[in-house]
Amino acid sequence: MSRTTKSGIDPELIRELANLLTETDLSEIEVQQADLRIRVARQFAVTATVPVAAPAAVPVVAAVPAPAAAPAELDPANHPGVLKSPMVGTAYRGAAPGAKPFVEVGSKVSQGDRVLIVEAMKTFNDIVATRSGTVTALLIEDKQPVEYGQPLMIVE
Repeated sequence: MSRTTKSGIDPELIRELANLLTETDLSEIEVQQADLRIRVARQFAVTATVPVAAPAAVPVVAAVPAPAAAPAELDPANHPGVLKSPMVGTAYRGAAPGAKPFVEVGSKVSQGDRVLIVEAMKTFNDIVATRSGTVTALLIEDKQPVEYGQPLMIVE
């Protein structure tokens, strides 16, 4: 049996709805009967906890020394004392097969001294030192094919 107030609201119905709200752990119930609509809602104390990020520990990275730069290998082609082949052919280090080479590493040469021979089209061409100095590097082997502009030796 429902008891209705002057306003037409049944308090027992509201109590039942509130109990139902608690039992079901709902936050809101709304009922409509004819032209009467009852809405029961409960408020939750919302205590939001916003996670605060702890300051991240900054990893301490020990300074790693950069690897020592390898000594830059000097491109023989760009070396100021490079002697380049003036032609395509076969380079010989001596005047004849089995002969003593014109120069070795450490040999002192003067500008204009014959230091190699390059055979091209069955012609033997003297290769002369373009500067005076010491042969610090031989960049070819005896009887090695060479290209135009190929570094042959370095004279410093």
